[in-house]
Amino acid sequence: MPKFIFRLLLALCLTLPSTVLAREKTSLNAAWLFHKGDVPAAIDPNFHSDGWQLVTLPHTYNASDAGAGGDKARGEEEGVYYRGPAWYRREVTIAPQPGKRYFLQFDGAALITDAWLNGKPVGHHDGGYATFRFDITDALTSGRNALAVKVDNTRVSHIAPLTGDFNVFGGLYRNVWLVSADDIHVDLMDHGGPGVYATTKAITNASADIHVKSLIRNDTAAATPVKVRTTILDASGKTVAQSTTTVTVAANTTLPAETNLSLKKPRLWAGRKDPYLYTVKIEAGSDTVTVPLGVRTFTIDVKNGVLLNGKPFAVYGANMQQPGRYGKGTAVSDAEIDEDMQIMDEMGVTALRLAHMQHHPRVYEEADRRGILISTEAPLVDFIDASDAFKANAVEQMQELIAQTYNNPSVVVWGLGNEIRSNDPDPNPVLAALQSAAKAMDSSRPTAYAHCCLDDDNPVALHSDIVSYNKYFGWYWGEFEDIGKWADEVHAKLPNRVIGVSEYGAGASIKHQEDLPKRTVPQAYWHPEQYQSAYHESNWKVLSARRYLWSNFIWVAFDFPSFRRNEGDRPAINDKGLVTEDRKTKKDAYYWYQANWSDKPMVHITSSRDTPKRVRKVTVKVYSNAATVRLRLNGKDIGSEPVVDHMATWKIELKDGDNVVEAVAGDVTDKVVWSYTDKLQ
Repeated sequence: MPKFIFRLLLALCLTLPSTVLAREKTSLNAAWLFHKGDVPAAIDPNFHSDGWQLVTLPHTYNASDAGAGGDKARGEEEGVYYRGPAWYRREVTIAPQPGKRYFLQFDGAALITDAWLNGKPVGHHDGGYATFRFDITDALTSGRNALAVKVDNTRVSHIAPLTGDFNVFGGLYRNVWLVSADDIHVDLMDHGGPGVYATTKAITNASADIHVKSLIRNDTAAATPVKVRTTILDASGKTVAQSTTTVTVAANTTLPAETNLSLKKPRLWAGRKDPYLYTVKIEAGSDTVTVPLGVRTFTIDVKNGVLLNGKPFAVYGANMQQPGRYGKGTAVSDAEIDEDMQIMDEMGVTALRLAHMQHHPRVYEEADRRGILISTEAPLVDFIDASDAFKANAVEQMQELIAQTYNNPSVVVWGLGNEIRSNDPDPNPVLAALQSAAKAMDSSRPTAYAHCCLDDDNPVALHSDIVSYNKYFGWYWGEFEDIGKWADEVHAKLPNRVIGVSEYGAGASIKHQEDLPKRTVPQAYWHPEQYQSAYHESNWKVLSARRYLWSNFIWVAFDFPSFRRNEGDRPAINDKGLVTEDRKTKKDAYYWYQANWSDKPMVHITSSRDTPKRVRKVTVKVYSNAATVRLRLNGKDIGSEPVVDHMATWKIELKDGDNVVEAVAGDVTDKVVWSYTDKLQ
């Protein structure tokens, strides 16, 4: 591409008008030049990016090498994918306005990010999953500005996570924005958050007391009185509460402006039943910021269990790794995130645990809208480093998580971490620091920790307000029914501790069919879908009967890449998902939970992919939430059966050739075609 054409393209991609709004947010996703590898000279504004690749964000440089996996358990080397630096460059044409500040906003970049504007360093960030901003005002010039960003996903000892059963996709894998605001504005440098904290203090049928803290920033050279107007809008945009206060903010200082509002006859955010959302609008000078508000209470204790708005609430659902797609890694679109949330919504989840790090902002927004509760956690996984720098980074990532998702009513639990596997080096100081940081920023939500691999009452599991356990009875160890025995023993041992299950699951490949399945070996290359179904049928029956468990989260919603694995039907995949990595196929176990959890009428014939059949006489198993299901075989009515514990079965005899099996439950049907050939004929 000729250089003058490319420069014109870059200039057209972002040319801001000479007169802009008080706050403006402009996408910087287009027209980046990319190079994988380290090119320190790329910070030079006059650097020639000849041969660099033209890319559009979101973008990861690990989309094509995520298929390498290996299992240490069988003596293999773990999969190797590129973990190192890469560079992105583009130009921004702008006429900076006096009295304004300008910020680069990264919605997420892994794992270390440095940026230069016109050759000047404008920011550094350690951590791969939170939004962060750099103030670039002093480096901007009128006209064309050269922007260079270095991203590095190398494992370094002071940044969490140090490791995990997942890939770290490097790059600018979420959106990048240019944000402008007046010198007096709601703070844009508050751990990447909106600078607003809205808290429901008390609720009655007549009113709700809402406290709002707004961080007001004065980037002028003189102390300035700032009028701050706080407005609560209902879902139709009508003002339902408002207050105004004035604060005097010293030069180059941030000051909180706090106010209390009374919301009359509040409509509560009540999970899936009624996820009603208000909006809080802050006007500070000429700056305006909005955040969501869901009026609700959420409590957990040993005596009453989980209460949402004072009423018992069952927390069940799945874990979700970062949204991703085969061939794209974590560089996904809003539409793909919406698809993930829709699939979980249709399954009937009441909650999701977001593993093992902060997720894309869209996930939290969709959870708010759909009424799905969220447990979200800092990326402390498997191991820690004993340095003060590591602890400080873990705390900073927790603070970013809370600042950025505080106002999302779907978020009900802050997670301190997952599966610390060793007491050497001692992880307790890090966990204690995370607990302190979480409670200092938000005392209204409980903290949790997902425990595994050490004794159930190890001090590691005792820092958080509540604790959950990752247990895989019938997969990695033991038998299906052992999870009930274990839970009862822990409950008896820790009677004053709120406990839950944060992970349970089994692998499955839709390419592997075995009806009836034998016990599956996790590290084997054979993961029949039917074994996963049997696992979940048994485990859910046991877990759902134990009301003292605050949560039951399946591992995991979707298959996802992991360099640590070489099992099932291919390397580098954790296949415990209820849905395949490409989202095209829901495994049978997905429908088992849909039958248990969804109110929408459904019926599903299991083992649809198990064809040709190996025997003529087979058992048809159907999942449904109906009272009865009727079966037809090759157009002939076989009869109806009662649905017992969301399951009904028939014994049928197949004819040679194709056999059409249909299940009917009211107005819903499912159909499979099974072939059979008599080998003796």
